[in-house]
Amino acid sequence: MKDTSYVLNNESGYATNVFAEKENWFLPKELVKNEVNWFYTNLNIDDYYFALESILAYTKNENVLDVNLEKESEDSAVYIHSSEPGVSQLNGPEIEKTIDEKFLDNSTSSQAYRLNLTNLQQKPRMNNLKQLTLDKSLIKTFLRKATDYTLNLYQDVMQTVLQRTGPVIEMYEGRYKGFFSAISDLYHYYDLYSTRKYVEQFSNGVTIIGLYLHPVPQSKAAPIEHTIYQVMKEASLLYCLPKTPLQHYFKTNKLSVQEMVYSYVGWIFAQHFLNRLGKEYLSLTSILNRSNPMHEEVLSKLKKRLRQDTFTRDYILDIIMSYPELLKILYANFATTHYVNQREASLQPTISYQRLTNMEVLSVDDISKRIKSVTSNAHEQLVFESFLTFNKHILKTNFYQTTKVALSFRLDPSFLPEIEYPLPPYGMFLIVGSEFRGFHIRFSDVARGGIRMIRSRNREAYSINLRTLFDENYNLANTQHRKNKDIPEGGSKGTILLDVDQQDKPLVAFEKYVDAVLDLLIDGETIGVKEKLVDLTEKPEILFLGPDEGTAEYMDWASQHARRRGASFWKAFTTGKSQSLGGIPHDVYGMTTRSVHQYVLGIYRTFGLQEEDCFKLQTGGPDGDLGSNEIKISNDKTIAVVDGSGVLYDSEGIHREELQRLANRRLMINNFDTSYLSSKGFRVLVDEDNVTLPDGTLVENGLQFRNTFHTNPLAQATLFVPCGGRPESVGLDNVHLLMGENHPSGAPLYKYIVEGANLFFTQEARLRLEKAGIVIFKDASANKGGVTSSSLEVLAALAFSDDEFEKHMCVKDGVVPEFYQSYVKEVQTFIEHNAALEFDALWREHQRTKQPISILSDELSTAIVQLQSQLQQSGLWDNSTLRTTLLLETVGLESLLQRVPESYVKAIFGAHLASQFVYKYGAHPDNFAFFEFMRENF
Repeated sequence: MKDTSYVLNNESGYATNVFAEKENWFLPKELVKNEVNWFYTNLNIDDYYFALESILAYTKNENVLDVNLEKESEDSAVYIHSSEPGVSQLNGPEIEKTIDEKFLDNSTSSQAYRLNLTNLQQKPRMNNLKQLTLDKSLIKTFLRKATDYTLNLYQDVMQTVLQRTGPVIEMYEGRYKGFFSAISDLYHYYDLYSTRKYVEQFSNGVTIIGLYLHPVPQSKAAPIEHTIYQVMKEASLLYCLPKTPLQHYFKTNKLSVQEMVYSYVGWIFAQHFLNRLGKEYLSLTSILNRSNPMHEEVLSKLKKRLRQDTFTRDYILDIIMSYPELLKILYANFATTHYVNQREASLQPTISYQRLTNMEVLSVDDISKRIKSVTSNAHEQLVFESFLTFNKHILKTNFYQTTKVALSFRLDPSFLPEIEYPLPPYGMFLIVGSEFRGFHIRFSDVARGGIRMIRSRNREAYSINLRTLFDENYNLANTQHRKNKDIPEGGSKGTILLDVDQQDKPLVAFEKYVDAVLDLLIDGETIGVKEKLVDLTEKPEILFLGPDEGTAEYMDWASQHARRRGASFWKAFTTGKSQSLGGIPHDVYGMTTRSVHQYVLGIYRTFGLQEEDCFKLQTGGPDGDLGSNEIKISNDKTIAVVDGSGVLYDSEGIHREELQRLANRRLMINNFDTSYLSSKGFRVLVDEDNVTLPDGTLVENGLQFRNTFHTNPLAQATLFVPCGGRPESVGLDNVHLLMGENHPSGAPLYKYIVEGANLFFTQEARLRLEKAGIVIFKDASANKGGVTSSSLEVLAALAFSDDEFEKHMCVKDGVVPEFYQSYVKEVQTFIEHNAALEFDALWREHQRTKQPISILSDELSTAIVQLQSQLQQSGLWDNSTLRTTLLLETVGLESLLQRVPESYVKAIFGAHLASQFVYKYGAHPDNFAFFEFMRENF
């Protein structure tokens, strides 16, 4: 029996595999001559074949044998290929691509990570290699073949992976010169080649890739240590964006990795912010009356058309790819501001960032001149000037951090044209990952709002979503700002647009989005896990995130991830968390619906209606937060419910108990028991075509029927409450359908509308409806219960210490703390009180001034926001008696002043005084009103 022990190989760091039976298992010596003769002679292969094959040359000692061996199974693979050192071979990248797709695909690792998170709730994360419960034969094989030295290296890397987010690239020196990376094109770019590559996957979700790199012979590259560090710096850029349309320029050495990735992000910036409306549009805006709804709608459509038709994505890309030399200069302008040469100095004081040493660095004026001299027309000049705009307004970025999962840029939003964005944001972020792109916009320093996941059913829908992404984000945040008038935080919103071929990766995209934002919020250098950033804001920032469409179930992860990252604000980072983490779920307690329904009740009260006799249409079904609770809390005759699965209709009123069942179980209307429908009722699902309705109408396409049912004559009802739906579902292009033009009676489809869903109507459509006598209360007024609840959730998180928060706000094993119960009731009462106050204030002002409620709603919000800001800066804040009395009465937490940041406390102070005053005296009070208000209340 041959010795089967494992022999140390000093070059690889692994024990040499010894297969003792190979001499018996492979070709015996006595059969070699026969087999060769069989191959060359008996098979009758034409000599032309051998003339093309290197094996014949090898037998004549004219060449070296090319080895190409592959062995694949379901859970393992071996690839052996020969190649010339330092030369990128065709087989190499193709095989690595195969390994990526079959063994290292993001969806696979993501699934493993999700499973691991579940296990974490039961037991600590295992991080010792010998504890891992991988397939026993595999883990034993790894532990047996790895030397102690290699085992210790892997153990160190695994510990670091479990403590960080993103790829961990480390450099080790000692027994051999080995380095870790994942991209062969990258080290080839720096004249390195690999002799061995290992991929080891472990049961806790960690994958460790080992590359053994050497300098190409006769290479004139920098010392190997410096080159390896360069690879480490750049590997995470390729992790963030492994594929871009500019990849070819990197492979052909026309652009470095940094230049390629920077150019890709600049391309994205240009797509969204290229000033392409032109002087003609500006002239037209001055001619047309923007207070006229029809003119405003025309301008809005013209703006979208100009953006869509003038500079397409492909057109911008073609321009960018025509001038790689300009991209290099623009990158140098970016790099000289945002690269921090700190880590290199610690390695060796004399070395500098290699890519910066060979770059042409020009001033902004000189770059502008170069752009004008190099480009051939005004369009090309405009594209590259947008890159300069991008550079000028970047305040900080994680671009140069070696551990990152997506790229994030904190931008100064002052470049946004006032004509398009009249209310300037306070701050904005651009986030770009391999599965998505996204924004975050806020309108004040202390601001809060949800993160929305945007999916696309097909390429056409994606193209539309892409063009409107930033405007949707801006409008949502702006609406949120008006909504947040009762609370200390201003408005904010985040959007994540999944790439067209990444629609199944919402969790992956969300996690990368959040982690990339945290890179810019946390001083990673201080806690020892991230490199220093260039921060031109020169002040700490905190964002408060919340749930929105497609992200509600991710809030727990974001909060705990902020905690793992060392964020001091982790308890308040997200709202809508599980009760076990101190969250106040909006759906469980109907927080959003409590505000919307107060407007419904206000309409019943004001117009003397009996709820049981009113017919109602609702978009947003029993599976959603707002939709389910609207069903639970109401007692009307709901004739139709429209949700993601289709349309449910019954002119006599849908069976209330069956609707309640769906609402309690959060199920779509495709689960409705249709036996409860009357003879006039029906259900049409989005994937159904050519359905005949009870009245004989043929529905040719279920999806189109669902999307437009709120404008269908069948939808006529007393009340319309949109609880879900895409922004601008009703605009000037279809608002006439709600006004009865297609209805046999000529009457409007609805008498009253309470806009629960954000931006369901355009402002122009609202004004047209009000002019026709329809009463409508807009989203910024009606839908504010959720933001109020979230604000008070944030307040509790800030005011309590970690131990107190755990004791008073966290529901454990079904036991609800007494403080939590009373606090939730106070929040519900506060929401209903403020909603009723605003309804009465709006109706009173409407009756007095005859102004449209949609305009009064904005005026009321603007008045409160402006007064809030003034009060924070006024001498009233210095009145300690008033300040303490007001805050204790409003919040009821004696320790608030000691623990909560003063800026936040000032915001509470101003929000309460301003909202209560404006609700009582209106948006335009007389000069003595505030004096009277203070005298009566304080």
